[in-house]
Amino acid sequence: MPDLLVWGLSCLLTLGCGMTAGMSCAHARHATRHAVRHARAAHHHLRRLPPVAPMQSVSSTWSQHGLASWYGTHREIGHRTASGDIFDPGAMTAAHRQLPLGTRVRIRAVATGRSVIVTINDRGPYRGNRIIDLSPAAAREIGLLDRGTTAVDIMALPPEEAAWPHG
Repeated sequence: MPDLLVWGLSCLLTLGCGMTAGMSCAHARHATRHAVRHARAAHHHLRRLPPVAPMQSVSSTWSQHGLASWYGTHREIGHRTASGDIFDPGAMTAAHRQLPLGTRVRIRAVATGRSVIVTINDRGPYRGNRIIDLSPAAAREIGLLDRGTTAVDIMALPPEEAAWPHG
């Protein structure tokens, strides 16, 4: 949400404090924070990306460039991923909207040049313009944990490199 809109909401609600009988300034500040939080949540809801059909197969020459992020807060830990696995923040896994579950790919961070091989075991990300969400362990390997997001290149692994066990 643009900061100007947040500022405008704050100003309007704060001005209302002086004009509303019986409303304390503390109550008006609470109302302002609530309105701003609600407006931000509505804004994020609008940015949710529509679902796309998963790919049935992936060519060994497939690649993609875009923004990566990481996920794995306490909310995800212990829950099942789209593949049925229990989410493990220490595993080298990732969520992609279209790649077939079980696909192994190499993720290379453009900023650091570091790369990691991950297995796609979940769906996402669904917000913003991100193309892949990495587990915390995979994000740490490429220097993403402190950044939040970073530009990456994703490359499908040739069959001989994509063999199990996955990590």
